[in-house]
Amino acid sequence: MAPGEKIKAKIRQNLPVRGPQAPTIKDLMHWYCMNTNTHGCRRIVVSRGRLRRLLWILLTLTAVALIVWQCALLVSSFYTVSVSVKVHFQKLDFPAVTICNINPYRYSAVRDLLADLDQETRGVLRTLYGFSEVQSRKRRGAESENLAWEGIRPKFLNMIPLLTFSDKEKGKARDFLTGRKRKVSGNIIHKTSNVMQVHESKKTVGFQLCPSNNTSKCATYTFSSGVNAIQEWYKLHYMNIMAQVSLEKKINMSYSAEELLVSCFFDGMSCDARNFTLFHHPMYGNCYTFNNRENETTLSTSMGGSEYGLQVILYLDEEEYNPFLVSSTGAKVLIHQQNEYPFIEDVGTEIETAVSTSIGMHLTESFKLSEPYSQCTEDGHDVPVENIYNASYSLQICLYSCFQSKMVEKCGCAQYSQPLPPNANYCNYQQNPNWMYCYYELYQAFVKEELDCQAVCRETCRFKEWTLTTSLAQWPSEVSEKWLLRVLTWDRGQQINKQLNKTDLAKLLIFYKDLNQRSIVESPANSIEVLLSNFGGQLGLWMSCSVVCVIEIIEVFFIDFFSIIARRQWQKAKEWWAWKRAPPCPEAPRSQQGQDNPALHVDEDLPTFTSALHLPAAPGAQVPGTPPPRYNTLHLEGAFSSQLPDTQVPNEP
Repeated sequence: MAPGEKIKAKIRQNLPVRGPQAPTIKDLMHWYCMNTNTHGCRRIVVSRGRLRRLLWILLTLTAVALIVWQCALLVSSFYTVSVSVKVHFQKLDFPAVTICNINPYRYSAVRDLLADLDQETRGVLRTLYGFSEVQSRKRRGAESENLAWEGIRPKFLNMIPLLTFSDKEKGKARDFLTGRKRKVSGNIIHKTSNVMQVHESKKTVGFQLCPSNNTSKCATYTFSSGVNAIQEWYKLHYMNIMAQVSLEKKINMSYSAEELLVSCFFDGMSCDARNFTLFHHPMYGNCYTFNNRENETTLSTSMGGSEYGLQVILYLDEEEYNPFLVSSTGAKVLIHQQNEYPFIEDVGTEIETAVSTSIGMHLTESFKLSEPYSQCTEDGHDVPVENIYNASYSLQICLYSCFQSKMVEKCGCAQYSQPLPPNANYCNYQQNPNWMYCYYELYQAFVKEELDCQAVCRETCRFKEWTLTTSLAQWPSEVSEKWLLRVLTWDRGQQINKQLNKTDLAKLLIFYKDLNQRSIVESPANSIEVLLSNFGGQLGLWMSCSVVCVIEIIEVFFIDFFSIIARRQWQKAKEWWAWKRAPPCPEAPRSQQGQDNPALHVDEDLPTFTSALHLPAAPGAQVPGTPPPRYNTLHLEGAFSSQLPDTQVPNEP
């Protein structure tokens, strides 16, 4: 090492250590503990005594462990994407109300289309139960008394044969039409309830669906009640017949708004059929929606209570009911948003005849957070299912659209009870002879979630839900029945040509209990701001740290620490590279005498005068003495060869 470098090293050792300029990591840590704002680290260095220093080490390490634990909990809570819910109340508009008669079409209008099917159904009832339909109405009294099918070739029973099953004969069933026993193979699906069953039936009724080209893959559906079996069998043929009827003809065969609505009041003011919008449902015929925002305006009530809601009297005309398609009398009502499709068959509320039904409403509007907090969707644009409904996205719309698209893909036609996809037709016997078998097989796969519809469909992030409270009262009362029915008959005028009966009428009241809306809004329970403030609280509580202290820790333990390591590695790499590139030097013969002479050992420090006096003399060496001075060298000689004229001293006289 050069003498100058040694002096610099001595000076550097005496100067205070400055962060990354520290020569070693130990010196860096010592400098950090002496200059940091965290009191624990400083107390470790400046404390006197081993016990006190050990206590400060334990306390500091405990505080660091608690910080790590609490911060880990905070980070875990941050990534659990939990939410908090806020509830507030505000005023609201009146919803849309869709009303449908349970009987979709007037029986007198569809009798000709369903004549063969009805006749075969009566024959089945006679064969199975030994009785014919009760003739209690004029309409039915005019029908033919011959209810059997002697001489007639049944086509509906040939397409889907009705069977009876007995517990005594496993794997066999008796055909309704021929009375013969047949072997039942393939898949048998029991349409019985697994939740409640009063008693075990000895006989069950069902029907068998088979592909036309392969009878070995039949599917047999059995029911615990003959009523359910006959209605399901009738419904399948009914959908096949109505699928071939044009929409315009079906609208004409169903009830008009003037026929359905006897009287109407809303918010204390009179209304009529012009305030209702036609909506044709495949299974319920003509339905009518009130407050459907047809004119871009939404009606609202001035106050809560039954007097300020919607009040209607409905004429349901029980004599025009189809005896095999529906078994109850009344109407279905659904409360929904204006831009929402009314799934009247799924969530509709049934109201009775000769009864006043009051429905009080409470509205709850929910706002959910999308990903990563939940799997909801804003408007369905990110769901890979085409919306075939003319309405805004919902979970039900997605599921039905998915099933209908699978139906078109697998069976080649669309199911009758749902809207038609583009470039598709409804299923019927003539064009799709195997559609019933395909439909039932596909529906079983849909229920078992094998079509992946439930996996891809998601609920909406924003939706409204009405909580309904229903109460019933007898209407009209016995004392007011006579005059009220006569007045209503006179009001109807030319729409009907008979005296109204209370079993044909139903009264409906829909109102808000109060004008307050409950909103449920989700918000992130943990945000970046909350996470940082929680970190700051834990650091300040356990180590009295601030943001500046955290930056100081990052600077020392991440920047300075690794810079020292990098500098050392770089220095070693330079030395190795210089040694590798240097030419090899011949080795000088070693001197044993030089090795034994301690005076020849090289010291890093330059020798001083005092240290040089203490060096031992070389063994065997003669110390030279100091010779006496030569006195002739003491004479002064001129500096110049001749004396200058102006410097000459004059001679004395």
